[in-house]
Amino acid sequence: MVFASIPSPSAGEFELGPLTIRAYGVMIALGVVAAVWLSRSRWHARGGDRDDITALAMWCVPAGLVGARIYHVVTDWRFSDGWAEPFKIWTGGLGIPGGMAAGILMGVWIIHRRSWDRPNLIDAIVPGLPLAQAIGRWGNWFNQELYGGPTDLPWALQVNDSAETVHPTFLYESLWNFGLVGFLIWVDKTKKLRSGSLLAVYVLGYLSVRLWLETVRVDAATEIAGLRVNIWMSIIGIVLASVWLVVRGHRPTIENIAGQERESENSR
Repeated sequence: MVFASIPSPSAGEFELGPLTIRAYGVMIALGVVAAVWLSRSRWHARGGDRDDITALAMWCVPAGLVGARIYHVVTDWRFSDGWAEPFKIWTGGLGIPGGMAAGILMGVWIIHRRSWDRPNLIDAIVPGLPLAQAIGRWGNWFNQELYGGPTDLPWALQVNDSAETVHPTFLYESLWNFGLVGFLIWVDKTKKLRSGSLLAVYVLGYLSVRLWLETVRVDAATEIAGLRVNIWMSIIGIVLASVWLVVRGHRPTIENIAGQERESENSR
């Protein structure tokens, strides 16, 4: 028996004078604004210039949107409205793994070109990534898409005026990412990881929940060897992030640094 359920919005867009505002795009924009705000604050606390983050966002956000759309088109090529459909990003269809990869690569390139402190700047920015995702995922709620299988849990989602309720996977991912923001900030404060390694913690944390969510979602998806593409991508990302943390992640202790210095002196 269903005691309660999450209703879906009656519409995913609203009129503002002559303009049609799509809630999906609004949520993505709000996520970007929140991520930039958090990153600017964290970078300033480390002695950096807040405007560095704004300059990065001008390049990384468009790159992320392009990467997200390309990832979606490549991994899910079910288009029926002709050649123009892949360009209609306002209707949904953004692959977060592609967006994160493209945005991060663009950011690393810009940081290198401007000779900024790459490890510390990356650590300042990373918690903003899941914050943007946590807010942006609500765009799927407005679009009534990417939900899970049937359930009668009290927080089940009702879509398309159907009597059947489903898992609100957008909510699961949003809540997880909000928690991941706090966890990343806490890990950063412990100073136990080498500078720049917080990115691997984010990848591991996000892809772990994404791996689970891909088994819950029921939307059509391209499969390889019987598994959804995003399951394979999650597994690969988790392995790579774990290896990075094991090999490069830990900050050297004072004892290790002293031992390395003695070995260097003895070898002279």
